[in-house]
Amino acid sequence: MIRRALPGEEAALDAFLADHAETSMFLRGNLAAAGLGDSTHRLATTCHVWPAAGPIRAVFGRTPQGYLMCQAPDAPPEVFGAYAEAIGESPVASVTGPPGQSAALIAALGFAGEDFRLNHVEPLYRLDLAALPACDDRVRIPSEEDVPLLAEWFFDYAADIGVAGRDDAARKTARDRAEHCAAGRSLRLLIEDGTPVAMSDVNAEVADIVQVGGVFVPQGLRNAARGRRVVQAQLLEARARGIRSAVLFANNPAAARAYEAIGFGHVGGYRVAVLHRPQPARARA
Repeated sequence: MIRRALPGEEAALDAFLADHAETSMFLRGNLAAAGLGDSTHRLATTCHVWPAAGPIRAVFGRTPQGYLMCQAPDAPPEVFGAYAEAIGESPVASVTGPPGQSAALIAALGFAGEDFRLNHVEPLYRLDLAALPACDDRVRIPSEEDVPLLAEWFFDYAADIGVAGRDDAARKTARDRAEHCAAGRSLRLLIEDGTPVAMSDVNAEVADIVQVGGVFVPQGLRNAARGRRVVQAQLLEARARGIRSAVLFANNPAAARAYEAIGFGHVGGYRVAVLHRPQPARARA
């Protein structure tokens, strides 16, 4: 019924996922960055497709950390069950995807409400960057010297949005992410009087579309439009290098209002479901 996607099929998978671009950015971004097959890349994703033969109609992905993603708009329940069977005893840490599809996958995996630290549907927004207004804010790429600050920000950010607690494991994850961002080029810091006051990241990029994530303003600096401004400035940079559109999720009403203020329009929803701890599926097809 389903099968594992093999190296060399990246273009076919991306062609299917591109027809559902707004809700496929994690899958597409991971494929673009790491391809298929065995890899030590942090975004390496094992993908399964349905049906086993013929044109692709569904894609399921799992990272080594147990992050599950799906794009299966017309798959019947037995397909989700077949995927749960295919991943066997592999631990699941989170499930993300379009609301109905991700709910069907969670049901097939056999998880219940109490298994999740967070399980909600966030409003999904999209913006044609041609309509993005100009601004004069200054942003920069972080450096190694910013790692301690970023580690604190990512620690608070994860707790704020509900994907982690305030324990040692969460602090280590935050530090790792800070070090990764300082070594990369996707995160931007909003600068005022020489000091970072907010951050915004691009957590997926494919062709001419980006997905914004990791938008954070420290508690004492909020309510001054800094979240909106750092996103706007980062997306103006993206537009200048040829990016044509952006998507993002709004974790709360204040964030939604900020994004709407620079032109983002509501286009649907996206489920983010994070388990208290990684664990194997409880149900089998």
